[in-house]
Amino acid sequence: MSLSGAVSTLLSVAVIAGRVVLDAAAVVRCRRRVHLDHDPAAADAPRAAPDPVLEQRRTDTLAHQDVVGRRLVELIGSPRWLAVPPGTAHERQRATMDAMAARADFIWNAMLPPDLQAGRGGDVDLLVRAKRGGYRPLIVVRHRVSDPGSGALTSALAEPYVERAQVDQSRRYRNHPRDQLRLAHLTRMLQAVGRAARGPAFGAVIGMDADVVLWYELSVPTWPGGRTTLAEYDARFSDRLAVATAAVNQAPALASASQITECRHCVWWPTCEADLTARSDVSLVLRGEEAAAMRAAGVATVVELAALEPTAEPPVVLHGVPFAHAVALARAWLRGLPVVRRVASVPMPRADVEVDIDMESFGESGAYLWGCLLSVPSGPSVAELLGEPTGYRAFVTWQPLPTVDEARSFAQFWGWLTALRGRCRQHGLSFAAYCYNEQAENRWLLASADRFGGQPGVPGRAEVAEFVASEQWIDLFAVVSEWFLCAHGKGLKRIAPVAGFTWADPEAGGENSMRWYRDAVGLDGQPPVLAQRERLLRYNADDVHATRTLREWMCSPKLAEIPLASDL
Repeated sequence: MSLSGAVSTLLSVAVIAGRVVLDAAAVVRCRRRVHLDHDPAAADAPRAAPDPVLEQRRTDTLAHQDVVGRRLVELIGSPRWLAVPPGTAHERQRATMDAMAARADFIWNAMLPPDLQAGRGGDVDLLVRAKRGGYRPLIVVRHRVSDPGSGALTSALAEPYVERAQVDQSRRYRNHPRDQLRLAHLTRMLQAVGRAARGPAFGAVIGMDADVVLWYELSVPTWPGGRTTLAEYDARFSDRLAVATAAVNQAPALASASQITECRHCVWWPTCEADLTARSDVSLVLRGEEAAAMRAAGVATVVELAALEPTAEPPVVLHGVPFAHAVALARAWLRGLPVVRRVASVPMPRADVEVDIDMESFGESGAYLWGCLLSVPSGPSVAELLGEPTGYRAFVTWQPLPTVDEARSFAQFWGWLTALRGRCRQHGLSFAAYCYNEQAENRWLLASADRFGGQPGVPGRAEVAEFVASEQWIDLFAVVSEWFLCAHGKGLKRIAPVAGFTWADPEAGGENSMRWYRDAVGLDGQPPVLAQRERLLRYNADDVHATRTLREWMCSPKLAEIPLASDL
């Protein structure tokens, strides 16, 4: 199908009986994307090729939903379960309405009729009949929906009723606004056909672990400003519907391009990037609300921002970056400088014994690889004293995640690191471990301790937390953020080349590594591809070599080649 044909197909689905109809995803999408999705004039505009990683995630989600559906049938019992058969949208809608009229307890693969008056459409994984009649929506997602803690409202999989739900003393809600807004969307659709459960509005989620049903009360004030989920949803949906309607009717656009995090994976980024670059939009150096605030103050372009005096009173209060830094970023962007220094020399912590660490995970399933690069700057005599060869080593499991073998590889990694730290203490040597953006590593360090606690060699959470909070654990991303201004982003793949490092694999990247991992472990039912395992190990080794190159560069005379922000 041609690009224009694909857009035409999209528009025919989005407009029913002359009315724009949006699904729940539109509520959390960029306003400009909603416009372009519905604008006939954008049919021939440049678009990115489909992202294979995102396509695979969708496939994995469908597979996960199928597994959860079959599990629910086993637990609940097939006589109480009705699955809407595959078919056209109209056929599924009719079958869903018939099932609700027959008071089916559980309706799987449901699809509600579009609410043309409000402009809503979409399907729902499961409709659960309430004890007093009416239905509540339940969605199945492929991410974790809770964390250790307390306060979440849950019920057993075998009894997915809010009437049976209790406050869980072992779980707390993980922040997923997208899930809550989707449940609000489906609740409004149920209300439109007169089939919503009476009383407070509730919706449920079954997450990746599929061990409980987690319930959200949608009519309590849990959003900023004391808004309920339903009120937040109503405001967002009304806005997106207006944007889409204006686009379909080719009225003046209600949304213009502005660079945000979502742009990285958006199909429309080539179109928006060309637009933003052509007009030197201020969002190219300031993101989100900061860019909007600048535009509101009359500073709409990078050129205008760069022309301001950094020591003068700022036109607007910025919360994400000091005003002087914003001006310096604009000047760096105009000169094509990816990085500038904030200070003459960077206080980079060093040690007698150093380890660069990089973890590889597969989505929410777990961490399969802990790569470590041991260096001894203080000399070969110290390395000999340690009795440990320098260089790269990997602690890995090639059993498909999730797997209990992950506990073994994590325990080996932690045991090696702990023993090394112990020998350093024994010999009076300083020690430092480095990573780039500790958020990912810390997450799986702590999660591994939580998930596998009590298994051989796995540390307790307190032991891991003590290390994470210590001065021995250094986040190079934080160092870069504090002492450098980066006009094109602060990711390792953008910053390490400035220090002279190049990845051997031209396709190196976190998203691509997901595809390599699938092949490496045979996740799609094919025999494991051993060459992809080697590729992942080389990629991980390059990552830790990149962090070492970066921090050594920060301490070298070459740093002086980077301009100072104050000199721009």
